[in-house]
Amino acid sequence: MSEPRIADRKPCILELAPGTYWYCRCGRSASQPFCDGSHEGTDFQPLKMEVKEETRMALCLCKHTKHEPNCDGSHSKLP
Repeated sequence: MSEPRIADRKPCILELAPGTYWYCRCGRSASQPFCDGSHEGTDFQPLKMEVKEETRMALCLCKHTKHEPNCDGSHSKLP
């Protein structure tokens, strides 16, 4: 599998309303942290997120987290 692009070296902190979201895994989307279809032609697929109740989330933008889509601090260990 290819390496994702690093969209940013900090998380995106959002208040999310209940609903379905598509988290970008490739790092190419212009609408980070969500998918805009820019992964087309790569081996990446977006991650479907189901939010049941309004919640505050820190979503990973470096795309190296071990706990997708949540930031786990991996950005602080990148070269």
